[in-house]
Amino acid sequence: SSTSSLGDVYLFLLVMKCSASLDVLFLLDGSYSIGKGTFERSKHFAVRLCDALDIHPDRVRVGMIQFSSTPHLEFPLDSYLTKQEVKDRIKRIAFRGGSTETGRALKCILRKGFPGGRNSSVPEVLIIISDGKSQGSTMMPAMQVKERHIRVFAVGVKFPRWEELHVLASEPTEQHMLFAGDANDAANGLYSTLTGSVCSATAPGCKVESHPCERRTLETVKELAGNYVCWKGSKQLNTVQVSLCPFYRWKRVLIKHPSRCFRTVCSDPCDSQPCQNRGTCVPEGLDKYHCLCPVGYGGDTHCAPKLSLECSVDLLFLVDSSARVTLEGFLRYKAFLKRFLQAVMGQDSPMNVGVAQYDSDVRIPIEVSQHKNAFSLMKSIDALNFSGGGTLTGRALQYVAEHGFRSTPAFADVQGDLPRVVVLLTDSKSQDPVAEAANYARDQDLFLIGVGSSFMRAELTQMTGNPKQTVVYSDPQDLFNKIPELQRRICSVDNPEGCQAQSLDLAFVVDASSEVGLENFLRLRDFVRSSCLHFNINRDVTQIALVIYGSKAHTVFTLDTHTSNSAVLQAINQMPFLGDLASAGSALLHIYGDVMTVQKGARPGVNKVVVVLTNGGSMEDAAAPAQQLRDNGILVFVVVIGDAQRDALLRVAGSPNYLIYISSYEDLQYYQDLIIERICEVVALEPHHSGSSLVFCY
Repeated sequence: SSTSSLGDVYLFLLVMKCSASLDVLFLLDGSYSIGKGTFERSKHFAVRLCDALDIHPDRVRVGMIQFSSTPHLEFPLDSYLTKQEVKDRIKRIAFRGGSTETGRALKCILRKGFPGGRNSSVPEVLIIISDGKSQGSTMMPAMQVKERHIRVFAVGVKFPRWEELHVLASEPTEQHMLFAGDANDAANGLYSTLTGSVCSATAPGCKVESHPCERRTLETVKELAGNYVCWKGSKQLNTVQVSLCPFYRWKRVLIKHPSRCFRTVCSDPCDSQPCQNRGTCVPEGLDKYHCLCPVGYGGDTHCAPKLSLECSVDLLFLVDSSARVTLEGFLRYKAFLKRFLQAVMGQDSPMNVGVAQYDSDVRIPIEVSQHKNAFSLMKSIDALNFSGGGTLTGRALQYVAEHGFRSTPAFADVQGDLPRVVVLLTDSKSQDPVAEAANYARDQDLFLIGVGSSFMRAELTQMTGNPKQTVVYSDPQDLFNKIPELQRRICSVDNPEGCQAQSLDLAFVVDASSEVGLENFLRLRDFVRSSCLHFNINRDVTQIALVIYGSKAHTVFTLDTHTSNSAVLQAINQMPFLGDLASAGSALLHIYGDVMTVQKGARPGVNKVVVVLTNGGSMEDAAAPAQQLRDNGILVFVVVIGDAQRDALLRVAGSPNYLIYISSYEDLQYYQDLIIERICEVVALEPHHSGSSLVFCY
């Protein structure tokens, strides 16, 4: 957004820099009150400020003085004339130590001017980086410096004395006081203030805005801790008087000073959310962007659906029109039907599509193959009316099994006897039994697919007879994101499962840490075991390796250890639970260096896939190894169960295109076929040594 995170500010500075003839002198506090640690942070801050300056011999020149007891010239303005030279020189400056004589440093500048500076026609900017705890008065020299038309920025470090920095800063002080604790924001503040005068104007779409901020400091205050018994002298000779005396202690208190800060804010090209269908907008500078699109999208630059119904089927949608669905839900189903058909079928494609709707009764207002083109089919879908009534899904399934495909296909002589698919759209539990009717429909060679919200999963799976043929969505908007998955389900009616004929080197990487726990680890083991049944394991087709990891990775067996399905299944049963901390990064490094190697059985020219099974914890160190695997043509699938840090997963993925979540370990079984299918699809499409990566986070 236009007021996006401060992390975006640094990206902004790489694009927008103060560009003008300008002499900038840093006055860097190197006294003992700062300390060596804060001094190093001050240097880092000065380097970051240089990013806001267009350093060039004809434009911005930079010099630096370190001051403590006495000022010391580190380098004059005419020594280093490129940004990298200046930044490298600042990093090499050594801490000198001493008292904080800010006034003496200012008097030195008054006597000698800017060392190495140009003539007086070039504006001069002094940036003082200090904690504001000067040993002497700074008021008079600060006033004299500003009278010479030197613009002074006062930058507070550590817990600064803001009153003294206020004296040092030019007017208006709010625009000339910065806090080094937030380097990105301060660099933007410097740019924003300079842009209003000496620098070139801001780019179109950018403006300087003020916003409330806080200046913080630590102050030592005296507070009454209580009273204690004490003895005082008395006027009477040789006597003392018992009394109560106050007891004080000194306490450091964090004081907050409300203020205003100024920043240059540019409209983000992604503010208008141009990417559709959950595509991720990536800005390119101030006015350009590109979209990272999910699977099945990318038909244009904004992630329009890019699918085709690659299979020939007779397709009947059975739409719930009962009172429980509500009018709003029924209209959503109509919109979903239209978007699905627009995505998978061209305007002139022959349509073997019909629509039935049901409540207490069943109707087939659009018969299969009734329409010859997409336009007339869309008009008929628009004309469907909500009816309301009971939810008799069992009766509806029985009816469409007997009457849903009676019409003669328009292209029967060309297409022959096509598979018949029924897609049930419902969001309400049936009020009549469904099992017997669903069995009857399947006995009539109907391929049933259920689409509904997540709480409908069990009933839909009972009807379809296969979790793979159940498509669930998490919220109403998520329904539209299921278009690619539904397309795959429809076209899988006659497709065999598994990568039976494709050569593949496959490694499973299983999180065996204490965060997963023994019970869930056993579920992961069963998942790996049943997944291996989908592959033909031998030297010529699929080789499988298994790695478990906690704080370190352990190879259970390598790619060339077992040459049969039975041997692999037996070895999986022996995989141990580790129960320590997790490091996914070390596991991926282990895969790269000790598993996917020729010495351990990896075959040159054969597609390679790594499947990581984890709860999503400790993924921060996995981004670089995942990229290394991708760079070497090894596909990376990450299956994450439960809540996970999305940012860390995005860094591992390199793209949000393939991020899907499995909510619980119990739900793993429902996704196995989908995961295996996606592996096989990608392996079939990917050339050997591809550098792309798919990350599945379920």
